[in-house]
Amino acid sequence: MGGSKKHVVTRTSPSLAIVEAHPHDNKAVVPIEAPIVSSYNDRIRPLLDTVDRLRNLNVMREGIQLPTIVVVGDQSSGKSSVLESLAGISLPRGQGICTRIWLEYSDKVVPTDEEHITEAICAATDVIAGSGKGVSDAPLTLHVKKAGVPDLTMVDLPGITRVPVNGQPENIYEQISSMIMKYIEPQESIILNVLSATVDFTTCESIRMSRQVDKTGERTLAVVTKADMAPEGLLQKVTADDVSIGLGYVCVRNRIGEESYEEARIQEELLFRTHPMLSLIDDDIVGVPVLAQKLMFIQATMISRCLPEIVRKINHKMETAVLELNKLPMVMASTGEALMALMDIIGSAKESLLRILVQGDFSEFPDDQNMHCTARLADMLSQFSDNLQAKPEDVTEFLMDEIKILDECKCVGLPNFIPRSAFLAILSQHVENIHVKPVEFIRKIWDYIEVVLSSVITKYSENFPQIQSAIKRAGRNLITKIKEQSVERVMEIVEMEKLTDYTCNPEYMTSWTQKTAEQQNFIHAVLYDAKKPEHFSLTGFGNVKISHLRKYHAHLLQQAFDMKMRITSYWRIVLRRIVDSLALYLQLSVKYLVNSQFQKEIVAEMVDPRAGGGVERMLEESPSVASKREKLKNSIKLLKESKDAVAAIVDQSSGYGDR
Repeated sequence: MGGSKKHVVTRTSPSLAIVEAHPHDNKAVVPIEAPIVSSYNDRIRPLLDTVDRLRNLNVMREGIQLPTIVVVGDQSSGKSSVLESLAGISLPRGQGICTRIWLEYSDKVVPTDEEHITEAICAATDVIAGSGKGVSDAPLTLHVKKAGVPDLTMVDLPGITRVPVNGQPENIYEQISSMIMKYIEPQESIILNVLSATVDFTTCESIRMSRQVDKTGERTLAVVTKADMAPEGLLQKVTADDVSIGLGYVCVRNRIGEESYEEARIQEELLFRTHPMLSLIDDDIVGVPVLAQKLMFIQATMISRCLPEIVRKINHKMETAVLELNKLPMVMASTGEALMALMDIIGSAKESLLRILVQGDFSEFPDDQNMHCTARLADMLSQFSDNLQAKPEDVTEFLMDEIKILDECKCVGLPNFIPRSAFLAILSQHVENIHVKPVEFIRKIWDYIEVVLSSVITKYSENFPQIQSAIKRAGRNLITKIKEQSVERVMEIVEMEKLTDYTCNPEYMTSWTQKTAEQQNFIHAVLYDAKKPEHFSLTGFGNVKISHLRKYHAHLLQQAFDMKMRITSYWRIVLRRIVDSLALYLQLSVKYLVNSQFQKEIVAEMVDPRAGGGVERMLEESPSVASKREKLKNSIKLLKESKDAVAAIVDQSSGYGDR
């Protein structure tokens, strides 16, 4: 009554196995001929079959965990013997670690039979893991289809050992621990903790690990082996439960020597019925048949509990995959289709730039403050304004620049007139001192906009990596051209302020009038005050030094003071006018970029054959997009098959776990 199998255990190194045991469909089951005779509830079998189908579809590679019995235990705890008893077959054993890591034998299917299963497992394991004693976490699956065996799926993990044997790496404990934690951590995992009756349960490493991920023990069932070797105190151990085994204990006697499985079960039943100490243990927690029934019930209950969430995850992941697939560009067959796709990219990028650069809508990039463009542009403009209007440090003594200019601009004429050339000369000096700042500002602005433009282009051309660099290069070229034009325009704005002195702003006359009101007192303090003060308190200037001015005539001082107040009043207006002009020009340039230049310039460069034929390159789907498309199609196919597999069972299974 044997069937096809796959498995993973090996004699030479620890390994992990998935053991899937299925009863033969034959209804006539003779108890004396079967290792374990199992009865199946009509509600349980469909659940197990459904999860088996999901497992065979490999739905776990989509990140969907399935309910699984994970077998853990310390070295030589008897895990292999327990699996043999449940599966009714001989698993290979060896020195050191009794079972190996769960290895999946690629896509190979190796047919075997009960007589040759040990050799087949060892050969497959040697091919995959080599003949050493290291560990690997690649799975190898064994399917057992046999009359009377329990319907179970189990993952057999390597026995925990702290001391490496010959040929094993020094960090064997860390490798095995990491692997065990990986498999027992998911909430869908049922932990079958194999404990030897000969040890103190509280010192078992497998107990410590399982309690790390299952503190209350609600997912942990303990099977106690070697009951015949240490019967003393076993009843107290399994009833006191000092290690929080929420699903309880099952005590078993494994096969000894050359016993057949039938003989082993008979001897087990005899042991727990007649032994003076072991016979005191309740019948409900002794024997491999009891263990098999408990595991089937626990597994079915967990499946029933998890199935609605599994269905939800399958639906969610399939919807997500379909959306991602639909977002991928269509495979284009003509230049016309490619051109339309290019126009879609540019149109979408243009709309995005309009929202973030002009309208101040940053909902597209809520978490990236650098893409909140109107706010960042306003910040940069404000910083520029503050920097431009900051009061410079005086490098010359008060009024000396004005006196020097007036002296150079003097001419034959009435002495109480200020030469206009002198005012323009001092104004030109002021402009020259700040002319670099507006240019630096406008360069900084366009550098920032270039980063924004690149981010937007990257987002909307991500499905066309074959032309993405070309579009970004076209964007950079456009910004470079605009930046050069903007620098020229800003230099013109600054140069205009040198050429003439004009404003219709009434603030100039108001400010000048207020400031010149202090002229008489200032001249008196410089030339006529008997105390000859060193400083004079002047509104807007603070305490200014005046002792160096006493050597100049009164009319020159009056002219210098008047020109100082004029240039001070006028310069504030000039600086604000520069800021205003740049702000208005910036707004106009950005709108012009978005509404006109962007689309026209990018399209022109992309269709230009001299630029490399960007449109034609769109006909060639990039390897990364092609790979992503294929991966999404495969995922959707797998998830659809998984959805179909669970559809019929969901309603039937609801409520089973509560019974």
